[in-house]
Amino acid sequence: MADLSVDRVDGIAIVRIERPPANALAPDLLAEGAELMEGLRADPPKAVVLTGSGGFFSGGVDLKLAPTLSIEEQRGMVGGINRLFCDWYGFPRPVVAAVNGHAVAGGLILALCADRRIGARGATFGLTEVRVGAPYPKAAIGVVQAELAPASARELVLRGELIDGEKALELGALDELLEPAAVEGRSLDVAREFAALPTATYEIVKEQLRGEALAAMRERSESDPLASGWLSDETVSR
Repeated sequence: MADLSVDRVDGIAIVRIERPPANALAPDLLAEGAELMEGLRADPPKAVVLTGSGGFFSGGVDLKLAPTLSIEEQRGMVGGINRLFCDWYGFPRPVVAAVNGHAVAGGLILALCADRRIGARGATFGLTEVRVGAPYPKAAIGVVQAELAPASARELVLRGELIDGEKALELGALDELLEPAAVEGRSLDVAREFAALPTATYEIVKEQLRGEALAAMRERSESDPLASGWLSDETVSR
């Protein structure tokens, strides 16, 4: 079953993660996401709205699956995560994250890849990797460092706690916070506003803004030490 769906509205692609119950990141979803990104680059939309389904945007890595992975599978998972974040962070067209529900760990990092992040009241957010014993792949921590102020990154990364939408807004992880029913509609409106901007210029200035950080993420991802063993015995016990 496909984990991702794409609809087009007014030239805007709505990409929806549909992997219940938590829209968690797993090898099949990562592979499908890489294929989807190739399609979007080949036939670029005016803008993208990236969203989840049910009560989750994404809960991050599938923690039931992760401890069962072999070293080779861990290597593939780390590579897939690095590619996912590099692809979305560097996508040349506007990307709006309609954070319709909980966004935790890699799910919040995926939202941070967007050009604007609109969250749902009542959802929880957090970078909880330290609590489950899972270090950050290079592109993942690169997005965090690029998109959050140092004090915000320190609080979210080193404490690893779940926070509410108001706190996420205060820390800069979200740009807007709305009632859940309003998130997707507002995100589509914002995507239309972005889509009205000159396309070629937008692509250039986005690269000017993010290109240096993105190049560093890609370079570091090629020799990510986590590829040789991501999940320790401590991770499994956690």
